[in-house]
Amino acid sequence: MADIQATLSRTFSNFFDSEKSSGIFLILCTVLSLLIANSGLGASYLDFWHTEIAGMSIEHWVNDALMAIFFLFVGLELERELYNGELSNIKNALLPIMAAIGGIAVPALIHYTLNAGTPTQPGSGIPMATDIAFALGVLALLGTRIPSSLKVFLTALAVMDDLGAIIVIALFYTAHLALGYLLAALGVFALLIVLNRGFRVMSLAPYLLGGAVMWFLMFKSGVHATIAGVLLAFAIPFSAKADDDESPSHRLEHFLHKPVAFLILPIFALANTGIVIGSGWQDDLISANSAGIIGGLVIGKPLGITLVTFLAVAIGLCRLPGDLRWGHVFGAGLLGGIGFTMSIFITNLAFAGSAEIINASKMAILIASLSAGVSGFLWLRYFSPLEK
Repeated sequence: MADIQATLSRTFSNFFDSEKSSGIFLILCTVLSLLIANSGLGASYLDFWHTEIAGMSIEHWVNDALMAIFFLFVGLELERELYNGELSNIKNALLPIMAAIGGIAVPALIHYTLNAGTPTQPGSGIPMATDIAFALGVLALLGTRIPSSLKVFLTALAVMDDLGAIIVIALFYTAHLALGYLLAALGVFALLIVLNRGFRVMSLAPYLLGGAVMWFLMFKSGVHATIAGVLLAFAIPFSAKADDDESPSHRLEHFLHKPVAFLILPIFALANTGIVIGSGWQDDLISANSAGIIGGLVIGKPLGITLVTFLAVAIGLCRLPGDLRWGHVFGAGLLGGIGFTMSIFITNLAFAGSAEIINASKMAILIASLSAGVSGFLWLRYFSPLEK
């Protein structure tokens, strides 16, 4: 009995630590949210997320406050990639950077072309980003049949995609700007940089406290408050030595990994995927906005990533790693079409106040992400058969 319990414990630990487990848990939360929203409990479920606490709905707190922690985690990952990862060497970084440029520009262009001059034009940012957890989760399901360089390439690509989405959020999804609050937030950021670079303060406490103040000021400024999470990540001391346990940045990233994967993102999914599927949902999917989202994620992502990467290699700007083939790059492009978290997040910003368009956009995102995940998995499984 003890041996069985030990085996189950190891199995659970391995599952919990694996990349695919967080993606599976996120899928379960999404399915649960959809089922409840379309059941007899649907009205009560949606009302719960709209319950106000301290002047904001629970959904608003999730999207503005809880997701700031997610953005902090993304910022820490980006910082690590820039210092120690694939992006630390400009020659190696150019390949995923060029891929990310293609994967951002082409999907946005597809949506913009279909929606220019209409009320849904602001949705052009929706198909830009890649969901790191889901994309790497699908890749993990393929095991050893795919080269290790593909995981590195997809990780760096997804991180750069998210960086592009963060920049777009800061520049284009700010409705009203209160300059005084923004300058105060940037002043707190500058102070944290001085604590780091000037005084080498290694305790996390002053950075987290300053980050909370910066979040409040950013929230009041009109710039989306989650941007404070990214700024805080780059203010926290980082060691250039890989996996340095003494580095505050490394310790915080390690601490946040499971809470982000198994608490914050699932709560975000529960709060934002309560999509009521009405009788005319098929009509919503053939609207210009939905077509732009689905076309951008399912077609634009692999097309943009593959073509721009091919052009960059053809002109000698960068090169493919020895074990990576163009079929792998196209497969990574397909997986890049899994937008989910960031796409839903941008949807809430792009169409704030229009519940019907938000609902239809989320449905399109779910269908596109599912299509991208399945097609990417099948393509890479076919393209990279197990060696006998």
